[in-house]
Amino acid sequence: MIIEKANYCLNCKIKPCSIKGCPLNNDIPKFIEAVKNEDIKKAYEIVSKTTVLPGVCGRICPHKKQCEGSCIRRIKGDPVDIGDIEKYVFDKAMEQGLNLKDSIDKSDKLKDKKVAIIGGGPSGLTCAAFLAKEGVDVTIYERKSFLGGLLIYGIPSFRLTKDIVEQTIDEILSLGIKVEYNTVLGKDIDLEELKRKYDAIFIGVGANNSSKLNIKGEDLPGVCGGNELLEYGGHPDYTDKIVSVIGGGNVAMDCARTIIRKGAKKVQVIYRRAREQMPAEDKEIEDAMKEGVEFLFQNNIVEIKGNGKLEKLELIKTQLKEILGETRLVPVNIEGSNYEIDTDYLITALGSKPDEYIKRLGLELNKWGNIKVDENYKTSDDKIYCGGDVAGTKGTVAWAAKTGREAAKNIIKNLEHTI
Repeated sequence: MIIEKANYCLNCKIKPCSIKGCPLNNDIPKFIEAVKNEDIKKAYEIVSKTTVLPGVCGRICPHKKQCEGSCIRRIKGDPVDIGDIEKYVFDKAMEQGLNLKDSIDKSDKLKDKKVAIIGGGPSGLTCAAFLAKEGVDVTIYERKSFLGGLLIYGIPSFRLTKDIVEQTIDEILSLGIKVEYNTVLGKDIDLEELKRKYDAIFIGVGANNSSKLNIKGEDLPGVCGGNELLEYGGHPDYTDKIVSVIGGGNVAMDCARTIIRKGAKKVQVIYRRAREQMPAEDKEIEDAMKEGVEFLFQNNIVEIKGNGKLEKLELIKTQLKEILGETRLVPVNIEGSNYEIDTDYLITALGSKPDEYIKRLGLELNKWGNIKVDENYKTSDDKIYCGGDVAGTKGTVAWAAKTGREAAKNIIKNLEHTI
C-alpha cells in the first residue's frame, strides 16, 4: 500500500510540497523516490538531512495545510499521502536498526566548541541534533525528568504514542548529546553562568501558559487553561458533565477529544470564526466530530456566569467581515444576538504565552512578551539564540523544529569564525 502511495507521486521538478508546503523544506519527492525503489536506508538518509523528527511530523503535522496542501496532484484529485510515507520511512528505519549517527561524517573542527540547549522540546532537540552532527559538544538542560516537551505532555497518546517519541529521542541522543535533567533556568542555572561555560546558548523552553479571555467570570472555579490541562493533567470527573472548549487550534481539538474520552456527557467547541478559518488540522476536526464533539461556529463568549462556580456562558453570534489591513475575515459581534448555554467546565485554548521568568532573563522581548530574535534567531545578547514557541514561532512542531535547525546553522557559522 505504501509503495502504491509512493508511486502516485509525480516527482515534480519544482517540488511545491517541499519548497512551499513544508516548513522544514524536506526533499519530499526525493525520499519518496527512494521508497518507490524500496531503499529505506536512502530514504531515511534523505529525510534526515533536514529533520530529526520524521516519525513525529509524519503523524501529527497539519499535512493538508502544509506539504499535501501544495501537492500538484491536489489540483485534479487527492494529494500524495506524504504524512503516511514519511512515518513509514521512520518506522521501517527503526525496524531495520538504522541510526542517525551512521549517516553522518562528523568533523573534528568544532569538537572543542560547547553549546548549551535550554529546553528539550522540538526546537531544542532539533538544534542539539544539528549541532552534534557537526561535532559540537552539546548539553541539553531540561526542567523535567524526561525530554520531548509538548511531544510528551502536550499531544495526547491517541495522536502520538510515547514509544515513537522515545525512539526519536534515542536517535537524537545517539549523536553524543549530554542531558542535565530536573534543571530549571533561573533557579538551578542562570544565563550568566552558562555564558561563562559555553560558546553559545540556545533557548527553546516553549510557552505553555494559556492566554486569558479577559472577560467577567474568568476566575470562577471550573474555568481551566487547555495548555496546563494537557501538560499537568489533573482532570476533574467529567461524568455526566457538559464541557465547553473555546478555541480553534489543535490544542482545542486535543482537549475536546481527551475530555470526551473521559466520559463527559457533552463536549462543545466554541469558535468565533467559521470552520474554514479553523487553524486546527482538518483531520483533527473531522475525528472530533466523529467522536461526538459538537461545534458552535461563529460564536464568542462575552461573560462567564455562576454562583460560586461556573454554571453558564453568555455567548454572542458573530459575522465575518473584510477589514482593511487584515489578511483574513474578522469576526464581528452581532448586536442583540446574545444567548446563554449551560456548562460545567470551560477550557480555554486561545493560544499561549511564555512563563513570567522570561521577563527576568535580561533579553529584549517583543510586544507579545516573546523573546525577540533576528533573522538568524539571535537574541539581543550575541551569545544567545532562541526558537520555538518562546520566540513566537508558528505553533506547529515542524515550525518549531525549523527554528532549532536554522539557529544551529547560524551558531555553527559563528563558531567557525572563532576557530
